[in-house]
Amino acid sequence: MNVIERELTDPWEGVLVTPTRGSDTGVLVLAGSSGRVERERARILAEQGMTALSIRWFGGPGQSPGICEIPLETFTDAVDHLQAMGAQRIGVLGTSKGAEAALLTAVHDPRVDVVIALSPTSHVWCNVGPGRDGVQHPYRSSWTWREQALPFIPMDDSWTPAKPGSGPVAIRGWYERSELTFAHLLPPAEISVEKARADLLLVAGGDDAMWPSLAFAEQLARRRRSAGATVRLVARHDAGHRPRLPGESPAPASPRFLYGGTPEADALLGAAAWSQILDMLRSGRLTLSR
Repeated sequence: MNVIERELTDPWEGVLVTPTRGSDTGVLVLAGSSGRVERERARILAEQGMTALSIRWFGGPGQSPGICEIPLETFTDAVDHLQAMGAQRIGVLGTSKGAEAALLTAVHDPRVDVVIALSPTSHVWCNVGPGRDGVQHPYRSSWTWREQALPFIPMDDSWTPAKPGSGPVAIRGWYERSELTFAHLLPPAEISVEKARADLLLVAGGDDAMWPSLAFAEQLARRRRSAGATVRLVARHDAGHRPRLPGESPAPASPRFLYGGTPEADALLGAAAWSQILDMLRSGRLTLSR
């Protein structure tokens, strides 16, 4: 399908990709802590007949340099933009910290019809990097809503990697240690997906080396089911933190972090989720949850 790609500079940096024949489905596409604009993913979704908007939500002009007290209104404003483009069905697709943002946006904005959360978390975590004031510590929430910080889990800085050195590290254990250390803060920091009107698709790998996204996804699924709400979990135990959708390039290696999985397993996880992603975004069809 032919698409039109437009660069955006105001109110955020980003890209808007639309099918030439238009679409009544709009998808907000959010990267994780890389902070990048997901151009390739937006283009692939637009080629499937959806208007896809990907924005830089931190690290850009006038934005917080890190993921620190980011207003969720950043994302509800993007929903406004998609609706102004003619979208009648709204989806939010996010990865990692972008999945955290996607889930929270659906909790706070009933206009969101579907959330696709890749490598999600089940709780609100602390900041990753500095806020607008340039300060990183003490820890603060990653998010605000109506100028109020959301309850969050801080990191236990006593943790050290199992194999410290100069190469990339797996930090999953840091999150697992922090959950134990700050167990009393878990309940208020829960992402209340049972309150979201949106349908929910969770995609996670059991070999995720960044954080335990499969365990988080299972927690989210239990919350949804306890409320009688729809949910679908697509998982592979050999996949890592970065599922790749059909048509996407392999994720590049990082000099800082290990992500787990393999390029083959990550691609197979994305392929297994792809038909569900398209069905949910287009029409809301959802197969039986697992």
